[in-house]
Amino acid sequence: MFTHTAIANLNALELIIYNYVIKNKDKVMYMTIRELADAADVSTTTVMRFCKKMGCDGYSEFRIRFKLSIEQEIHQPVNFGVGEIVSFFNSINNKEFDELINQAVIHIANADRIVFVGAGSSGSLGKYGARFFSNVGKFSNYIDDPYYPVSTDTFKNAVAIILSVSGETQEILRLASQFSLHGCKVISITNSETCSLARMADFNLSYHMPQTIVSGGHNITTQVPVIYILEAIGHHLAQMSLSK
Repeated sequence: MFTHTAIANLNALELIIYNYVIKNKDKVMYMTIRELADAADVSTTTVMRFCKKMGCDGYSEFRIRFKLSIEQEIHQPVNFGVGEIVSFFNSINNKEFDELINQAVIHIANADRIVFVGAGSSGSLGKYGARFFSNVGKFSNYIDDPYYPVSTDTFKNAVAIILSVSGETQEILRLASQFSLHGCKVISITNSETCSLARMADFNLSYHMPQTIVSGGHNITTQVPVIYILEAIGHHLAQMSLSK
């Protein structure tokens, strides 16, 4: 019942409810609206807005539909975190997400050059993305240095695919701005479509996973959705090449 389109329309408070619901499935189906609001630390009005964005007339309908969806699942022992990943794949198993992938492919297909950009873990994924795209016939390279100078016209008719979980890293935002300034189209892959990077980009794909921050402020939010998105785009590009 949680489609990618519905999740993408949630605001920050509604995303808190969504994250609580998918982490506490067994509890939520028996909670009152007040109990859910208190547990997620939001208002009952916010819960009602969340229910309506999930296609329900009210909380009672949401709870019934949610309980039915849980009962239809095959429960098996799983490792920590698998539930969130399964929820992601369930949310993108629809035509709306396929169309988003197709739009990304259209942006990329006619570009002369593809540049993957990211820092830290996202930089490693950028390196993987560049190799994967090169494997399917779209030569690409990557930048994992957030201070990389973008000061020439070599990026005209190019596409920069910028990876960032938060979409708020200042150095990455600076790079995105420089790419746009030099005529390079920017595609961002972020955890939220409301972050600064997503708003700056020409096109954004977001995956809406619960963020996990460990001591020291390090972000270890799962990057499985990013790998899937990159490979999905790559496979579409490969199919286009074969059909020519």
